[in-house]
Amino acid sequence: MKRTVAKWAGAALMAGAAGAIGACLPVDAIAADAALNQQLLAAARSGDEASVQGALANGAVVDSRNRIGDTPLIIACKSGVPGMARSLIEHGASIGQADVAGVTPLMAAAYGGHDDIVALLLAHGADATATDRVGKTAMEYAAGQGHTAVVQRLLDGGVAVNRVYKNDLTALMWAAGYDRADTIKLLLARGADPSMRDNRGMTASDIAAQTGSSHAAMLLTSH
Repeated sequence: MKRTVAKWAGAALMAGAAGAIGACLPVDAIAADAALNQQLLAAARSGDEASVQGALANGAVVDSRNRIGDTPLIIACKSGVPGMARSLIEHGASIGQADVAGVTPLMAAAYGGHDDIVALLLAHGADATATDRVGKTAMEYAAGQGHTAVVQRLLDGGVAVNRVYKNDLTALMWAAGYDRADTIKLLLARGADPSMRDNRGMTASDIAAQTGSSHAAMLLTSH
């Protein structure tokens, strides 16, 4: 009887040990995956396209996120690395995945003035009307920064030139407020209406005067 009990105890001990080992394996696997994902993010930050490819080939999650919610694609869009952006998209990266502030890859590329990446994202169905947490869109970022080529790309992609954004602002008003003369010229040529008013009753010309945007004010005076 004692021998039987000992055998059962030994079997139970072995089973328990096997269970413990088995329980550890997923944790180790998760840790390995996390490390691989971190490698992918680090490679994206450094602009190392070969290492990005290597991490993806080894199983890194293409939409891994850092502490502020940036994915490798968002990082590539911020940095202006079109080859990396294209590769990530080809590996299934989410075009619409935003960071914690609601900034999408398209917004990041528009803010940076990376027209080639903006074109790539739009070709893959990026939503130009998406808003971040403060209600801004890719067009507002591009117009405010004076990235005329991106503004033109968004207009050509179907964004209405007189589209009204948060606080009833238009792209023309954003460009006027930051004295972006070339962008203002483009918007006016594409039919932007300088008589439109924001929710304070101000036109683009009024905003230019308020912000001391002399080039914008001069351009808008004749319209």
